Amino acid sequence: MNEESQNNNREEIPKTGEKLTVGRRDILKALATVPVLGVFFYKLGKKQALEGYRKKEVLAELGLDKKGPAVLPKTTFKKSGELIRVGIMGCGGRGEAVMRAAGFAHPEWTDQKQQDAKKNHKDTSLVDYLRQENLNIAITGVCDVFDIRAERGIDASKNPVRPGGGKNGETGALRFSTYQEMLDSGDVDAVIIATPEHLHARMILDSVAAGKHIYAEKPFTKTLEEAIEVADTVKKSRIVFQLGHQNRQVESHIRAREMVQKNILGKVTLVETTTNRNSPTGAWVMSIHKDANPETIDWLQFLGNAPRRPFNLERFFRWRCWFDYSNGIASDLLSHEYDSVNQILELGIPKSAISSGGIYFYKDGREAPDVFQVVFEYPDRGLTLMYSATLANERDRGMVFMGNDASMEVGGGITVMPDIGSTRYQKKIEAGVIDVSMPLVAYLPGAQGFDAVTTATEKYFASKGLMYTYRDGRRVDSTHLHVKEWLDCIRNGGTPSCPIDRGFEEGVTCQMAAASYLQGRKVEWDQANRKIV
Repeated sequence: MNEESQNNNREEIPKTGEKLTVGRRDILKALATVPVLGVFFYKLGKKQALEGYRKKEVLAELGLDKKGPAVLPKTTFKKSGELIRVGIMGCGGRGEAVMRAAGFAHPEWTDQKQQDAKKNHKDTSLVDYLRQENLNIAITGVCDVFDIRAERGIDASKNPVRPGGGKNGETGALRFSTYQEMLDSGDVDAVIIATPEHLHARMILDSVAAGKHIYAEKPFTKTLEEAIEVADTVKKSRIVFQLGHQNRQVESHIRAREMVQKNILGKVTLVETTTNRNSPTGAWVMSIHKDANPETIDWLQFLGNAPRRPFNLERFFRWRCWFDYSNGIASDLLSHEYDSVNQILELGIPKSAISSGGIYFYKDGREAPDVFQVVFEYPDRGLTLMYSATLANERDRGMVFMGNDASMEVGGGITVMPDIGSTRYQKKIEAGVIDVSMPLVAYLPGAQGFDAVTTATEKYFASKGLMYTYRDGRRVDSTHLHVKEWLDCIRNGGTPSCPIDRGFEEGVTCQMAAASYLQGRKVEWDQANRKIV
């Protein structure tokens, strides 16, 4: 074989700055040197080599490892230790979900999931649940102002269908008429608070006074005064506090934080995030239980320190629609999005907030808006955070971080798109190593590390997010991981991922958004005096 033939058969990897193309000249050379049936395979092999080169170059530029494991180190999984007795304050929809994450599902749920698995072998909900780690806790106390929910909490506490089998608490929890009685009983070491937000502060403060560790569902508190008192009180205590933002356990958020720390995006100046849904149902307009009445609901205990009003089933089941009990979207949907952004960028409390919106679609007697948006300014970071939500449209634009070199969309996965005006990637864009129409890098939960994206097919899969996260290569409920982290810190020391300082930041930020909407003006945070002005 002569030298020219050898050169024609050799895989050609372009030098930096050379365009990556398989053109007419390559094909003609191939036709002259290989059999007809081999032309396709030659071209395919050459293209694969070029794509492999691209991926290697992009990942090297970003400082990422394609072979890096997509799980956290096993050191995050510690032995369960001694039994912890847990009390539940609030056994509604979210309360049941947290109990299930802790290993105590209601029998109705496990029965239904068994039936679902028989009908559809791809439904692994029950298998995933039973594979959760046995957290070595017992639900020993339950308190809910609605009798039906309290009984469901007790049933869940003694359901033998659970991770690890029917161990720890087979006799079930005791029901307490009030949460204060449960705290005084000596039957609980820690509490999970999953009540309407206007009750959070008093329950947290009383739990601290009783020396109980606390897992509190979001949002932090309803008012700024409550947020300050709760933060100061918890920080002076020795209790372990975890705010229920389970997004802190989601792999895509953890990896997105790593990408920001590696400066892959360049300077981020704008973040946009949304939570849209085309329905008032779910956590907002809940169905009213047929057995709910003044005899089965302790109305005065539900009101707590809220204004005294006559018994009203709509207010009880749909409390997020009224400002007596909630700050609406500002403290519900926004709180999730803000904490996700705060986790990734460590923004803290904004300097200012300006909100708008209104009751534009659902004329159902509500006070809280069904369309809401807020702009937060961080002048010290040179950054704006924009949030919007509607309950009358399903289009979700995701959570997007815009840097001068690239934009990052974060959901169940991560997609990073290079910016055509990037200075960092300019040479590789000009050389064809980086295609600005394709993601610079993508990450899917459960995959083996990051990957550069160079084809339309890869782009499609990269855009798909997943509703769960992974640990050790298997699907896991992120709330389970969040509860486990809290329990690990109780047993072994350390600080959980959403401790009191992060809770305070969330509380103040969401209350700034609510204050701006209610007052119809721009508000600012006075850090020195801890006031919204």
